[in-house]
Amino acid sequence: MKSLEQLRFDNRYAGLRGGFHTRVDPTPPGDLHLVSANPSAAALLDLAPDQTLRPEFVDCMGGKRRLEGMQPLAMCYAGHQFGHYVPRLGDGRAILLGTVRNDAGQTWDLHLKGAGPTPYSRDGDGRAVLRSTIREYLCSEAMHGLGIPTTRALCIIGGNEEVYRERIEPGAMLVRMAPSHVRFGSFEYFYYSNQFDRLQHLADHVIAEHFPELRDSAAPCLALLEQAVQRTARLIAAWQAVGFAHGVMNSDNMSILGLTLDYGPFGFLDAYEPGFVCNHSDHHGRYAFDRQPAIGLFNLGCLAQALLPLLDDDPNRAAERAQAALAGYEPALVAAFADNMRAKLGLQHDHDHDDDRALCADLLQLLADSGADYTLFFRALGGLGLQPGRGDAALHALVPERRRLDDWLARYRRRLRHEQSDDRQRRRRMQQVNPKYVLRNYMAEIAIRKAEDEGDYAEIDRLLRLLQRPFDEHAELRHYAAAPPKWAAGIALSCSS
Repeated sequence: MKSLEQLRFDNRYAGLRGGFHTRVDPTPPGDLHLVSANPSAAALLDLAPDQTLRPEFVDCMGGKRRLEGMQPLAMCYAGHQFGHYVPRLGDGRAILLGTVRNDAGQTWDLHLKGAGPTPYSRDGDGRAVLRSTIREYLCSEAMHGLGIPTTRALCIIGGNEEVYRERIEPGAMLVRMAPSHVRFGSFEYFYYSNQFDRLQHLADHVIAEHFPELRDSAAPCLALLEQAVQRTARLIAAWQAVGFAHGVMNSDNMSILGLTLDYGPFGFLDAYEPGFVCNHSDHHGRYAFDRQPAIGLFNLGCLAQALLPLLDDDPNRAAERAQAALAGYEPALVAAFADNMRAKLGLQHDHDHDDDRALCADLLQLLADSGADYTLFFRALGGLGLQPGRGDAALHALVPERRRLDDWLARYRRRLRHEQSDDRQRRRRMQQVNPKYVLRNYMAEIAIRKAEDEGDYAEIDRLLRLLQRPFDEHAELRHYAAAPPKWAAGIALSCSS
């Protein structure tokens, strides 16, 4: 393991010339202090655990001083926001401190959010509030614990600055990590500004750094688009299966690597509500839970449009190639979602696909009609036995429509008998894919209130440890496995969240 001073920076993105970024120094607030550090993320940098306790860690990760090799910059990109193209966005409140290459050869961007204004701040203050920082810190690690591709969170750093959003709030900074922070909107920026040479340069960079196996393909940029299609399809299928709603699925918040990126307003489903909208700024429900698959395709269409000049010199052939790549999205998403749901139901063997789809669809409709808690139901389903009566009571407590539930359970048991399912083995498998804990909004709210009102950060660390292992029992924190309290219904999230 390494000390801070031994981190090896390999800033390939910083080496791109001509409008990809702007060099800028962070302007951190005073009185920097550590709110929370994540040992799991630190290990990805080969950073020794005790290094996060050093004052130098806070100073360096908080932008107050540079480690040798850091080259701070703000990335430039564009994007479709709520369906409308915005020609220049960029890192308005984030600064890429540098990219660390670990001993395994992996690269990790150190991206500091809330570090002050940049040329892309659009008259904003470039700050982040403690509230939103805690939410992103916890949720990125919760998603990783669930096995869903995501950016990671290294630490939260506090300061003495107050920030005005809907109200005056304490500010904070977050260091998040990813192999790359290139977005669909990064390609859109160069396409719509007719900088096709730089568009090619960006594609070459992404392929060389993250998809080197594509360099020898007949059409590397087409292969890159196909990779984005497949990865995005699998990502959104995973969101749908776990009940996660991303509140701002703009194309500038879509990762070229298929990572969950930018945790503004988000929410895990409590009651199963297909039309759930987690962002109260989303007045028309564009990013409702059940619209996420369609929005994923829309964003991929934006990416495909931006890549057209690189797909073929002939515009018609380029369009045909783009459409062919996009046509792979729906089958990939449907197949990934079916695999995820089959695992959640504890099914192992192939069966009539239409029957299995109907079994799943009818269950989801039942949960929607009854308002049953999504996470609790699937966790309890793992306790069901092949014999009627074994495990039924826990499910009856969650679904008031008992007759419909019993009819569905009878079908489910027939399906289990068809593959000669073993109760004990199935329960073990289901407990490994159906989490006991997800980051419900009220859980984050408790940590936020303790941090804001009392300066108590212990709950952040408790939730971090819990959510990094969401399938375990955690008996000491089992109250977080219950249905949310009634007051949680009053939590409202917006784009400042």
